[in-house]
Amino acid sequence: MNVFGVDIGGSGIKGAPVDLERGALAEERHKVLTPQPATPDGVAGCVAEVVAHFGWTGPVGVTFPGVVTGSTIRTAANVDKSWIGVDAGSLIGDRLGGLPVTVLNDADAAGVAEMTFGAGRGRKGTVILLTLGTGIGSALFTDGRLVPNTELGHLELKGHDAETRASTRAKEDEDLTWEHWATRRLRKYLAHVEMLFSPELFIIGGGVSRKADKFLPLIKGIRAEIVPAELRNNAGIVGAAMATRTA
Repeated sequence: MNVFGVDIGGSGIKGAPVDLERGALAEERHKVLTPQPATPDGVAGCVAEVVAHFGWTGPVGVTFPGVVTGSTIRTAANVDKSWIGVDAGSLIGDRLGGLPVTVLNDADAAGVAEMTFGAGRGRKGTVILLTLGTGIGSALFTDGRLVPNTELGHLELKGHDAETRASTRAKEDEDLTWEHWATRRLRKYLAHVEMLFSPELFIIGGGVSRKADKFLPLIKGIRAEIVPAELRNNAGIVGAAMATRTA
């Protein structure tokens, strides 16, 4: 059974049909750049472009980089603030010609996919997935159950919003080496999250997960196991598609 998933990010919007039996993309994903500014109309138009690329006419799951309750956007850290209060499901559904749309937090979507098909499969206790990219998204699970909209990327770290210090964008903007970023930024962030939640497992997702060998071995002093996301940067698309089956 294939369902369509779209993952909205601060820099790119990507989507593809997903085979829900395998938890894998059924076709190669299509990606467009996130418009700047990332206004509701602009982003909705890009989502419609991605869906139209495949000629899709069924249900669509869509992730959003912020807190989502129902299908209403409550926060918008890495997209335009005009998203706050918008019913994203209705807006995007209208742009898709009335197709049914399910909306959820982007990291929650990635986490659900990883817990079902990836690195968290079968794991009990507390598991935290972190998506490292334009910001830091988080998904918190206790014995496989999601605590939605945790937004742990916005914890305070040394007087700063954590994602401004430890995200992949921070690494790139400040031209940090892998070692500096991993040992001085990411490790301190993980230690702070571990102190608060005592997870058994950290799953590191986002685009940087495909380069996990460059930085995960450098992180020392964290009690929890740390592994890369098995679905890599496709986890959000898979989780978005899965959400249409439980909406």
